[in-house]
Amino acid sequence: MSLSQNPWLGHMSGSMANVNTYTCHGQNVISSKPFNKKDANTVSQIAQRASFKLMLKAYRSFGGCLRTNFPDKLVTESAYNFFMRINLPEAIDKTGTVPVIDYSKLVVSQGGLPPVKVLTAVAGAAGITLSYKTNLQIADVSETDQVVAFGKTNEGELIIARQVRGIQEVSSILIPYAGISADDMVCCYLMVTSEDGKQVSDSTYVVVS
Repeated sequence: MSLSQNPWLGHMSGSMANVNTYTCHGQNVISSKPFNKKDANTVSQIAQRASFKLMLKAYRSFGGCLRTNFPDKLVTESAYNFFMRINLPEAIDKTGTVPVIDYSKLVVSQGGLPPVKVLTAVAGAAGITLSYKTNLQIADVSETDQVVAFGKTNEGELIIARQVRGIQEVSSILIPYAGISADDMVCCYLMVTSEDGKQVSDSTYVVVS
């Protein structure tokens, strides 16, 4: 940068080539433009934007069922913001050439209600049958709790089933979908809600065989 008080130049303003000119406190100021502009499209920045778009799409793909799955969030925080905050970047797999969602790490419900323990998940002619241990001996567990099983198909369908936890030590729930196979599924989860829906358990990712 240089200063000029040459009366022949007068008040300078504007730019040309790699030079900027302006007047400050009666003096003409001449400065050079930066040679290397900051690139906003670095590899990490592109990956971050791609990850955000992936997570936004995932949230929308579950429809409105996630809106009540985070009862312990702050009152001022939306379910969407909470979902994005707890899943970015933990549920993004960046080991490949492009980022993808790691559904095994995706949190689709979070709360203090004790969950059930998934034993098996099998796709068959009638749909997906999940067997689970009810864990009735754990404190704060009620036989009237609702067990919720849901998943997404490769075509974007959201399939859901609900039933009471029950009184048996081991029980099962069927997500009805005739002729479905494990290869048809993008992801599958099991969670528990209280009878009034005000409490939820953490979601459990389920591997369908």
